[in-house]
Amino acid sequence: MNKGMVKKERAQIETHQDRKENKQMLRITIVGALLLTLALIVAGCSGSISNPPPSGPIKATLIEPQVTDGIVSIPVSEVQNLTNVRFGVETQDGDMNFMAYVLAEEIYVRANVCPPCHSIGFSLDGDILVCDRCATKFQAQTGAGISGACVNYPKASVPYEVGDGNIVMNSTDLITAYQDTVEPGWP
Repeated sequence: MNKGMVKKERAQIETHQDRKENKQMLRITIVGALLLTLALIVAGCSGSISNPPPSGPIKATLIEPQVTDGIVSIPVSEVQNLTNVRFGVETQDGDMNFMAYVLAEEIYVRANVCPPCHSIGFSLDGDILVCDRCATKFQAQTGAGISGACVNYPKASVPYEVGDGNIVMNSTDLITAYQDTVEPGWP
């Protein structure tokens, strides 16, 4: 065998080995990318990456309550998922509006009315309720007025219980909270 043929054969062997190594590296890269993608999907679905609370004012989303024999209920999951909801209840005295929202992992239910400006909408901005019409501000934790034209009409709280995944309220308590809110000052 001459030296030229030996060199040529060695070059072919080295080229073949390089191709094998390249294929092996490609397989490892693909498997690694697939594992990384799978890990990110699992982490996203498992909730292990916490979702930060929404920033800025959160307008209330209208939901429909269930009303049966003087008992009003709304799903806890809707309040938790939407952060700020509002709902109406028909009574003998007319339609009354209420809000439910999450603040510091606690759910609050209050009358949803601003009598002087006739608003039935409040946005949740951090720990402040802001009237969507007149921009009067109320403490979300207590319902007390902070500033604005309607500050003397604090938002009365509605007592509730949680059962079977629902916030359950008595219509009498809802009416009382509403009536307390349409009168200036605390009862």
